[in-house]
Amino acid sequence: MCGRYTLTASKEQVEEQLQIELTEYNPRYNIAPSQKVLSLVSDGEKRKAGYLQWGLVPVWAKDKKIGYKMINARGETVDQKPAFKRLLARRRCLIVADGFYEWKRTEEEKKPYRIIMNEGKIFTFAGLWDRWTQGDEEIVSCTIITTKPNDLMVTIHDRMPVIISEEERDTWLDPAIQDTHIVKNLIKPYAAEEMMAHEVSTVVNSPKNEVEECIRPLV
Repeated sequence: MCGRYTLTASKEQVEEQLQIELTEYNPRYNIAPSQKVLSLVSDGEKRKAGYLQWGLVPVWAKDKKIGYKMINARGETVDQKPAFKRLLARRRCLIVADGFYEWKRTEEEKKPYRIIMNEGKIFTFAGLWDRWTQGDEEIVSCTIITTKPNDLMVTIHDRMPVIISEEERDTWLDPAIQDTHIVKNLIKPYAAEEMMAHEVSTVVNSPKNEVEECIRPLV
């Protein structure tokens, strides 16, 4: 599961590393489901950045509250589930991050960890999006795809978000690619040797805490 993450880089860093332009941006230390998240789509020639609501509300949903149950999609079955199969072919997105949180369960407690890239680079989760309307209300929302853990994550949790590498971003976003077999090959654990994890304060446990202390490593 991926239920909380960060995007603390500067606006300039995000624009430079992802080749996009932003009109609205604020660094975030504790991004949670139901909030607006910076995401990328493509028209086949140019990437477009915008904000989607985290928690997928499918076009056919009768109740928008279903989004609270659909913050993640399992990569192993994403091409089979009715809610996701169509989106995998036609509505893929990338969700921008520079770290994510996971909780390691011990006999006494659950300890939060923040996982980042070795050089602190920005990275992108594999996502799917959809547009839901009811009367005058419209919600454009997304879900993050998860997969089995790599050798780093297996020591913390039994799942991890799918991270699309810099080299594969254009393939994932390309609207001309509608063969789900091609894009499903990109759904895999990210290389463990390129990532690191450190324990952080339990202040991150509450999504109400949007402070720098959330990302500070415990010494």
